[in-house]
Amino acid sequence: MKTTASWALLAAALLLGGCAAMRSVSSDVSSYGEWPAERKAGSYAFERLPSQQARPAESDALEAAARAALESAGFKPVEANQAPDVLVQVGARETRTDLSPWDDPLWWQGGFGYWRHGPWLSPRWSMSMSMRHDFPRYERQVALLLRDRASGKPLFEAHASSEGSSRLEGGMLGAMFQAAMMDFPRLGMNPRRVVVEMPK
Repeated sequence: MKTTASWALLAAALLLGGCAAMRSVSSDVSSYGEWPAERKAGSYAFERLPSQQARPAESDALEAAARAALESAGFKPVEANQAPDVLVQVGARETRTDLSPWDDPLWWQGGFGYWRHGPWLSPRWSMSMSMRHDFPRYERQVALLLRDRASGKPLFEAHASSEGSSRLEGGMLGAMFQAAMMDFPRLGMNPRRVVVEMPK
């Protein structure tokens, strides 16, 4: 009974730990630039590439996700009829890969195949075709570029990348922008691991 209870407690702890892990995003961050040491963050406005102008709804969502990260770094939205101190370009992309436990070349994808057993190969019957499941894996990336509005000079560039089973949207997108701007204006080691808690 004690053993059963111990396993039950361990399983519960692992489940809670897994839930807690889902509330944070771990990203590899790289940053570049020459932000002047005496310069404050100032005001900002987003600048869209022609391809982004062609997809206004997507660009609106992308900029909305980046706002909190910019404002956490000290930037403020430019006031109406005023010129911003910096122009900000943002971007994001994800790559989906469908993985299967049977992608390993040691697995045969039929109902009868060979199973690796120690150093030998032995035949076995399998229901692999009827039980096959694909597991999507996403490689996610976000980027920001801050340019001086008056001169057009790039001052700060940051990238954050991560991978996992969740798509790059909603809280995930905002958390990765937060990671990218976490050390602004310092540069630090490239790449470096940054963990951001996602909104509950």
